Amino acid sequence: MSYGRGNNYKGKKERDRKEPARSETLSGEIIYGRNSVIEAVRSGRSINKIQYCGELTGSLGMIIAEAKERNIVVVKQTRQNLDELCGDVNHQGVAAFVAAADYVDVDDILDYAASKGEDPFIIVLDEIQDAGNLGAIIRTADAVGAHGIIIPKRRAVPLTGAVAKASSGAVSYVKVARVPNLVSELENLKKKGLWITGTAASGKTTFYNADFTGPIAIVIGNEAEGMGRLVTEQCDFTVNIPMAGTVSSLNASVAAGVVLYEAFKQRNKKKQ
Repeated sequence: MSYGRGNNYKGKKERDRKEPARSETLSGEIIYGRNSVIEAVRSGRSINKIQYCGELTGSLGMIIAEAKERNIVVVKQTRQNLDELCGDVNHQGVAAFVAAADYVDVDDILDYAASKGEDPFIIVLDEIQDAGNLGAIIRTADAVGAHGIIIPKRRAVPLTGAVAKASSGAVSYVKVARVPNLVSELENLKKKGLWITGTAASGKTTFYNADFTGPIAIVIGNEAEGMGRLVTEQCDFTVNIPMAGTVSSLNASVAAGVVLYEAFKQRNKKKQ
């Protein structure tokens, strides 16, 4: 098989800044308090989501509006839930979950591949929800030399402290892009010359018989349901992992490891 594809606020005067109010949890760093959160938003830090309670008036309304302008996920909570989240502090009705590492743009991943003189090798994760799985996949991505990972903004685990721990530090080295629409991003990747390979039990080709050389994006599906229908429809081909045991599927990070190492083998053999 040949998989080459054609190329185709300005607010009031700044007050004296204080250290942001924050705490550490297994979910990652939490910054709370209106001044602290708005500074985090404006600084460009990678924020997984912002949770708030109360009416969107005054400074709280300004914070949420600015967050939405920057495409940050915003979730309304009850005051009780926010109290439980932040503990015995004055959170002023808002808290931000800061990512364990900065996200990049998809073009940054493609530019990284180009800077190395290599065909893009990208991992796309369709609604992976377990922090351990995401961390393990990031660790494997680093090991096999993938240029980056793409994850969706919603219905998927972001870069939390638990993910960073599970990755054994690899989250500091692997580029991760977080996009609002995975299907649209796959369409864009195809326009930029990548072939999209899905993984599914119903895949037409056994993974070790597939061609993983050239510009490629490998899609790993959700732990329970696999790839969504619309994502599957964007795949140029799908591969399966044959199994001889009684259990019908593999853990998502294990499945990713199996397929990614086959791609690693093929792509390194091509270099020789």
